[in-house]
Amino acid sequence: MGEFELIERFFKTPAQAASESSTVALGIGDDCALLQPSPGMQIAVSTDMLVEGRHFFADVDPFALGHKALAVNLSDLAAMGAEPLGFTLALALPPERARDEAWLAAFSGGLLALSNAHHCPLIGGDTTAGPLNLCITVFGQLPVGQALRRDGAHAGDDIWVSGTLGDARLALGVLRGEWTLPPDVMAAARPRLERPTPRLALGVALRGMASACADVSDGLAGDLGHIVKASSVGAEIEASMGAHLTAAGAFASLAGGRFHSETLLQLALTGGDDYELVFTAPATARRAVQSAAERASTPVTRVGRIVEQPGLRLIDANGQPTPLEARAFDHFG
Repeated sequence: MGEFELIERFFKTPAQAASESSTVALGIGDDCALLQPSPGMQIAVSTDMLVEGRHFFADVDPFALGHKALAVNLSDLAAMGAEPLGFTLALALPPERARDEAWLAAFSGGLLALSNAHHCPLIGGDTTAGPLNLCITVFGQLPVGQALRRDGAHAGDDIWVSGTLGDARLALGVLRGEWTLPPDVMAAARPRLERPTPRLALGVALRGMASACADVSDGLAGDLGHIVKASSVGAEIEASMGAHLTAAGAFASLAGGRFHSETLLQLALTGGDDYELVFTAPATARRAVQSAAERASTPVTRVGRIVEQPGLRLIDANGQPTPLEARAFDHFG
């Protein structure tokens, strides 16, 4: 099967799929796709690359891999408060994958199912032979001046986190052989690693309300660290929030209590691959934040506050701060 037949069979969506959105003037089939943002809107662009052996295991379910490849990019749009417009896919395939029609059908099925769910059509890209490598660029739009940036946090703001944290790291630990879990517990944790949910509705609901925002891809400590650095402020996180932020806490009880509270806190703070949102908002906006979360059908938890003194600190049950080293994942670290 040649390159163009592969694209035609597995990745070229019907023409009407792109034309359903007035923002896609021209999709797959020409040298460039053409996007036409709505009046008064800005374009948001993000690119992520997933490499076999670095970001995913060789035996991962291809449907889940297709889902995650797009989900991690949609999570970036969510962190900016943007709505999806479309995406491109650059795909390097080893020869055995290019010949594996079942794998290609499952991968494109997961990719396009999420694409359809969020009205984010595939509008172009490239394919080549090589080690399995997935590179997606996603395009979104949002009203001019309403982007949820990282540099807007102020002393006195609350710190909020969507959903739960640590689940993906818990599942990764099993796949790496670091620990074991009962099958039902692993079945609950694994989808959080392989099929994350981009919080697009929450990002849109927080426009004009959140003072700063980032997605939690490399661990809460590291991604909150990006916010405080960009905003020239500090942050205090309540250590007790670790139990509230980790669905791993519930999993641990099912697994016989094999994880200590300190381990659960570390899963929440440094685990990564959660693709939740961490955001700040004025304390006066607490009721509005909860209402926005309800509209987006996404739970949120208030976990700390922004302070003037630079750096990240944990606050213990006695209100005493301890330094927290904020180390986000670094591919070259």
